[in-house]
Amino acid sequence: SNTDAWSVALILTPKAHFNVFMRREIIGGKEAVPHSRPYMVLLERHMQDGKTKHCGGFLLNEDFVMTAAHCLACSYTVLLGLHNFSNSNGIQRTSVVQKFPHKDYDKTDFSNDIMLLKLSSKAEFSTNVQPIVLAGQGDGSLPKSCIVSGWGKTDKNIPYMSVVLMEANVTISTKCEKEKSYCTEGETGPGNGDSGGPLVCEDGKAYGVVSSGAINKYSYAKIPDYRSWIDSIMNQH
Repeated sequence: SNTDAWSVALILTPKAHFNVFMRREIIGGKEAVPHSRPYMVLLERHMQDGKTKHCGGFLLNEDFVMTAAHCLACSYTVLLGLHNFSNSNGIQRTSVVQKFPHKDYDKTDFSNDIMLLKLSSKAEFSTNVQPIVLAGQGDGSLPKSCIVSGWGKTDKNIPYMSVVLMEANVTISTKCEKEKSYCTEGETGPGNGDSGGPLVCEDGKAYGVVSSGAINKYSYAKIPDYRSWIDSIMNQH
């Protein structure tokens, strides 16, 4: 029922992050065509205090999901093939067996905000569950037009996440970029609960990981700069 969907979708903003995430909602977004982004993953984060929080993520292969390092949790329920919370048909649920936050992640400035999660059981690929290709170091020339998607808040005045997958167009700006990160500006951007989702650009590859936001500025870990780190972890494990 819808009430269950809303209670599942309830998100609590940690006070420490409130100033960072105050304006992080997919504003100006629209509902994604169902299952048009089959790499999208919803992470239910089971926290030490017993609360459940949410982050986005995306599927890299049958074993690994990428997300943001600040989405670290005690344990996870990973939902694959999800579009609408209130329709659980065909959703694959699994957990995480190993977490690989970047060792240089800095929680004060959100640098190196990237993490790999190894699934406890292999994802079964289908129409609704597919991996996404990562941008490589050769894809370093700046993509312009990209899309962010997630189940995060759609309005800063409501305490709930979105019941359906939302997406929004964003344009990468060179004015605010920091080392190893992309930046987008404007009213439109990722929301609270969208952290860890992908920044997907014109060629259909994932270029960034949703990291942090301030008023009308959003920052993403720059995947091409982390390819050797990503590949070494996935090859070792």
